[in-house]
Amino acid sequence: MTIRKALPSDRGQIFALWNDSCEKNEVVYKPLTEERFHALFEMNPHYDGEYDFVAEEDGEVVGFVSGAEKKIFLPGETHENTPGFITAIFVKNGKRKGGVGKALLAALEDAFRANGKKSVVSSGNNPVNLAWFIPGTPGHDHNNAPGTDVECAGYEFLLKNGYKDLHREVAMYLNLQEYKYLPEIDEIRERLKSENIYVGRYDTRWACEFDGMCDRVGSEYWRKVLQDETAKENPRVILAGVYDGHIVGFTGPVDKEPSGRGWFTGICVDPNFEKRGIATVLFNDLMCEFVKEGAAFSTLFTGIDNHAQRLYKRTGFNVKRTFAIMKKEL
Repeated sequence: MTIRKALPSDRGQIFALWNDSCEKNEVVYKPLTEERFHALFEMNPHYDGEYDFVAEEDGEVVGFVSGAEKKIFLPGETHENTPGFITAIFVKNGKRKGGVGKALLAALEDAFRANGKKSVVSSGNNPVNLAWFIPGTPGHDHNNAPGTDVECAGYEFLLKNGYKDLHREVAMYLNLQEYKYLPEIDEIRERLKSENIYVGRYDTRWACEFDGMCDRVGSEYWRKVLQDETAKENPRVILAGVYDGHIVGFTGPVDKEPSGRGWFTGICVDPNFEKRGIATVLFNDLMCEFVKEGAAFSTLFTGIDNHAQRLYKRTGFNVKRTFAIMKKEL
């Protein structure tokens, strides 16, 4: 058996490995085609194939591993302080538990180490986002996996090879046909209004300050989302809590993916304005906007111990899958 860099000529066999696991429900990922590979990998500015390896035996590809590193950084991020990411690893059925996966993983780790990485991580921060199907739904999907599915064999494999389970995220799902607007939302909205807090659609012409909220929440990602969206001539719908010229809560931008999924970047509330009901109003407004857009369903991730789960469950969301954020120091 030989471990070597993956070549374009290997793709047919790589796709066959990948798709065989999908068909057997060993993984929840979407099947891979040339078209999807081009869109997901080749068009991704972070991807260059540097961290793709195959295991070859008698001219046959019997294993594949893919990794990535960030090449475009948020403020505070550098090549040196960001990890390498493991994207996917597949071994042919019948060749497992014979050292193929371990050898592929070692090759990936060596490549990261040679390029100055100090750790390897499986998390939603991976710039290569693998879409997956939500179990128990009519083909509904999510656009990213925030780590390793704890129900797949890859989870135990990574544990046995030195990776630590740092944190867990749950995937939650709502069929929007079942969404019901809670009557108490209007009461909360009116109470907030009496406190001079507006919650609803945000008009970018208001030019409200949001850096303070992003600083206190600690999210450069949301800061960039707000900067980019509010600078557009025709921005998507943004939902916000506004107090005295400051954004103190945010969700959106509201969008609908081709699959019918209601898409948004997340939801946050300034720590100085928590426990007032802002998130409850924002989140229900978000579901209403999805319905207006014609979205069929919505999905999200949250920490397994995050108290926000209560809000999501009250809105009708149910837990569908659990993912582990995993890490190994090099």
